[in-house]
Amino acid sequence: MTKKATKVFMFMGMAVAVVAMGMLLFSPAPVTAKHQYTGTLYVAGMGGHFAVVEVGIDPSAKKPIQITSIDRIDIGEAASHPTHDPRIDTNDRNTMYWSTYKKDKAANNQLHVGKSDLKSGKVLIDKTLSLPEQATWAGANYCGSGQSEKYYLPISMAHEGYIDIIDKKTMELKERVMVSAFHPDKKYKFIHGINTPDGKGLFVILAKSPSEGPTKEGWSVTGEFALYVLDMAALEKGEAKVLQSSVIKGGNPGKSTAFRMYYTPDGKYILQSAADMMLLIDAETLKLVAKENRQAGDNHDAIPTPDSKYALLTLRASNPEINTEEKIIDGWVQLYDIQNRKIVGEPTSVCWACHKDEGYDGKSILCGIEANWK
Repeated sequence: MTKKATKVFMFMGMAVAVVAMGMLLFSPAPVTAKHQYTGTLYVAGMGGHFAVVEVGIDPSAKKPIQITSIDRIDIGEAASHPTHDPRIDTNDRNTMYWSTYKKDKAANNQLHVGKSDLKSGKVLIDKTLSLPEQATWAGANYCGSGQSEKYYLPISMAHEGYIDIIDKKTMELKERVMVSAFHPDKKYKFIHGINTPDGKGLFVILAKSPSEGPTKEGWSVTGEFALYVLDMAALEKGEAKVLQSSVIKGGNPGKSTAFRMYYTPDGKYILQSAADMMLLIDAETLKLVAKENRQAGDNHDAIPTPDSKYALLTLRASNPEINTEEKIIDGWVQLYDIQNRKIVGEPTSVCWACHKDEGYDGKSILCGIEANWK
């Protein structure tokens, strides 16, 4: 048995053991007629893997998101491949691109980008990339990403931030575009983005900051955000051409930081995670429509259901259901009603059930989410 197969076997065994013990946090339930949506979620984790979570969603239930099975796909070790970024190919739903969050010390402090086969879980290609000289702070790296027909575009949270243009077939770096090419003000914290639904643009967002990078006191934010739509064809040539831009207010100073996002399938809204809240942005005007700050934890991504009616929020939070004196940071998903602009029901844990028996250190750092809906 290979090392990977052994790890997967052990993981599945632990998951089964948890079920047998009757853990309240992970009680797999069969898909029923009441489940309005079913699908497979791919949730990024800092342990060098993606949780693979089969779910059924019934918005009328007290806990709308029910886990029917759970597994994982490994891309590497926690030290070398912590990841925030799943991105399924729009033309091949069995291929997922990914990038890493921390520098790999064993690979000359480079970062990894790669792609995996979702059927087998096998890593198809794993490439390493050096950071640009302009990235003088690199405590956080790839997180958001977009794609075009031929290219995968991982986006770095380093300062100065940048957008890489990666050939999907070879995973070779073709071009690199620095944030300063379209946003000259260096007072921002992080950049994230995603391609527009038609693939002709890349939406990016930066949280405004009172400082040019982190200081001894930390790295604060002002509650304002700079938004851009960049021309995809120009990016593929290594150029930055702004198609649209705006500035929105509404975040909480010192807290609201922009992270990952999705467009709704109908093209009306951008679901923007922002730490202590989620922002609902008009996709045409780039104006703030609504904000949600009643979610159960720190929001790092928001993915819509296929009909654009609901969103699944990925959250990091202390889990009060776990009977322990230690503060446990768990990974949750929570349902949000886009039309009525409200949280629906209770969140569902997607991390604790399996992590508890793996020498768990008290933190499940999840981030980005992808989905194949059925």
